[in-house]
Amino acid sequence: MQVIKSNKTQFEYDIQAILKSFYPEWEPRMLAPDSEVRDRRILEGEPVMELFFGEDEVTLELFCEAAHKEKTKGLRNGIFATEEDEKEKKHSYIWQPQEAAGTPEYKNAFKRFFYQSLCEETGTTLPWGNLTGIRPTKIAMTMMEQGKSEAETADYLKTTHLVSAEKTELALDIAKREREILSTLHYEDGYSLYLGIPFCPTTCLYCSFTSYPISAWKKRVGEYLHALEKEIAATAELFRDKILDTVYIGGGTPTSLSAEELARLLTKLKSAFDFSSVQEFTVEAGRADSITEEKLRVLLENGVTRISVNPQTMKQETLDLIGRRHTVEQVEEAFQLARKVGFTNINMDIILGLPGETAADVAHTIEAIKALSPDALTVHSLAVKRASKLGKWIEEHGATAYNNTEEIMEIAARGAADMEMVPYYLYRQKNMSGNFENVGYSKRDKYGIYNILINEEKQTIAALGAGSITKGVFPDDRIERCENVKDVAQYIERIDEMIERKRLLIK
Repeated sequence: MQVIKSNKTQFEYDIQAILKSFYPEWEPRMLAPDSEVRDRRILEGEPVMELFFGEDEVTLELFCEAAHKEKTKGLRNGIFATEEDEKEKKHSYIWQPQEAAGTPEYKNAFKRFFYQSLCEETGTTLPWGNLTGIRPTKIAMTMMEQGKSEAETADYLKTTHLVSAEKTELALDIAKREREILSTLHYEDGYSLYLGIPFCPTTCLYCSFTSYPISAWKKRVGEYLHALEKEIAATAELFRDKILDTVYIGGGTPTSLSAEELARLLTKLKSAFDFSSVQEFTVEAGRADSITEEKLRVLLENGVTRISVNPQTMKQETLDLIGRRHTVEQVEEAFQLARKVGFTNINMDIILGLPGETAADVAHTIEAIKALSPDALTVHSLAVKRASKLGKWIEEHGATAYNNTEEIMEIAARGAADMEMVPYYLYRQKNMSGNFENVGYSKRDKYGIYNILINEEKQTIAALGAGSITKGVFPDDRIERCENVKDVAQYIERIDEMIERKRLLIK
């Protein structure tokens, strides 16, 4: 754990997020005079930096010697200075703000100062500059909705947040496309629906979602569906006067359920909600080892219009490492089976930056996907989640064991363009390899509308099932959330409480 000492606690989130963007293996924590810290590692830790907020200036000191002691295997560019550089024990940077303290302008100016100081120390710039939020396209869309021109919006991203020209162009392109796609939705009198199926054949190395091995829960799946059906009925009643625009069943892996269980769930869902206005009905088929022709026919016969068959990579050694437990051939067979059954909108997910994968491996994956010709391709940059097994794996193998680069991102973007796809949604996550982004590409009439909605927060999304989060978007631009418990057993036992939480939020 790396200690940041400061005389104030302000901007703690932004400081930690920007620092981790440069050094993803770090676990930075701020220690301020008035903070209550009980973690002995922080109390006894030697600082890697100190911040002093004065009335007229802010001083940032980076301690090279202390940083060397904290250095772990694989950090890029050494740590502030190489171990051979003993000329200085600390590097100081001073900022004299022109903005009034406590204003958004002051915060943005501080973030620029902090970011640029780290750029100088590391010799590295980040594609998204000092942006720490997960929705950069939301900034662009909001500004354009307020009447700002594309030039004004681009200038804001570049000068206020130091976003690169390439990422600025990408954000604007996607924001314009999102506005067009969402123009037919019902914002104030409509909503979308999410159902979570928290079961998987196995848990992948990188996964932090609510997921339980289906083999261990086989005997209780019926209980889970009973609780979910109860939540379905109650939610349908809560939203009976609203228009349902999109439905998304995710997980976990929904197709880890049997064909009979899927039929039971979908029958209940369609009998409870009015599907006459639904523009998109998506189910994450996900894992190739969970897909059968019978399950696919159940989905199609119940009106599912869009599915995902997600390989993550087409390199067998990587699939084995991350715990997918299916073969590349099974992915290809599952995709062709979905086409045979009649699905005309199939998405495929891949992850860039998986352990041990090179640019050549990614190029191979893209060529294999091009041969299948899906309708959409979602490109994820690997994000290291604390709740995943990947964090421990990286501790053992070092940060150089996983890496994403601009070259790798470009390979995926070119592959999508070759398949006549355009980028239509984008979001970012904490601790992403290379500090890049996740981008959804699609052929022009095959967009995933729900994917845009969940990121741009334009419409209420009622979320059902263990670990799901309902997001209420209200006319006064207020956004409120309520969560369902993640533990499946607790969800089953406390289903009435989950329903009451949703009722209080909506009413």
